[in-house]
Amino acid sequence: QVQLIESGGGLVQAGGSLRLSCAASGRTFSIYAMGWFRQAPGKEREFVAAIRWSFSSTYYAGSAKGRFTISRDNAKNTAYLQMNSLMPDDSAVYYCAAKGMKPTSNWLDIRESGYDYWGQGTQVTVAS
Repeated sequence: QVQLIESGGGLVQAGGSLRLSCAASGRTFSIYAMGWFRQAPGKEREFVAAIRWSFSSTYYAGSAKGRFTISRDNAKNTAYLQMNSLMPDDSAVYYCAAKGMKPTSNWLDIRESGYDYWGQGTQVTVAS
């Protein structure tokens, strides 16, 4: 099992920045990739960004590209999502998720179902 705890959410003005953290514990050696998703009120949860745990390959949703940066610190078993130039449409609960290693699976997955472990979420609110 892997446990994930997000932090770093809050209220920020449009144009501002936030850095979200996702601390992993438990069987962290089994993590293949980490992803960030978000869910705004009345909307489905959507993919934001993903990172391959061992090699730092990254992938972004179109809405995040150029503004958000996903990174990880293996020594701290922590993933980060640096969010710049925030807009009111970025307001949502942000979730981190971990994908375990599976034979023949690709590290990159933008589907919720591709992840095995989830954090509890952290609220990000961007005021206009």
